[in-house]
Amino acid sequence: MDSFELLINLAIIGLLIPTIIYAYRLNKSLNILRQNQSSLAKLVEALNEATFKAENSIPKLKSVTEHSSEDLKEVVDCAKELKDDLLFINERADNLADRLENVIRDGRGIKEETVVKNAVPKFETRPPKNDFSIEDSRSEAEMELLKALRSIK
Repeated sequence: MDSFELLINLAIIGLLIPTIIYAYRLNKSLNILRQNQSSLAKLVEALNEATFKAENSIPKLKSVTEHSSEDLKEVVDCAKELKDDLLFINERADNLADRLENVIRDGRGIKEETVVKNAVPKFETRPPKNDFSIEDSRSEAEMELLKALRSIK
């Protein structure tokens, strides 16, 4: 039975050696974890603080966003009103320009008819007027309107 006890003791020694090595490594890892436990606690504390600040910032951010959206809505509404006004003014200016053009065309037609009836051709010695010249017979309001229309183009 001595040999049987010897075999069991050798088997126990064989199993104890890896257990001791494993226990030594585990002890080393636990020591490292204990040393870094304070820095880990600081990291968790910093994470909690950042989370708290973020949670407190959310309502402020919502209120700022709502305020900004209200201001932006006011600006957009004002811009829509101005756009409508400008469209109205543009339509009126187009109508006035068409009416002025018709009046001028009719006036030129009358002048041409009187020239043909008199059968006396008139030759002008001055150069022909360009598009930007304004006749003397036009009223001051017509001249201002023509200037405004030309500046739009």
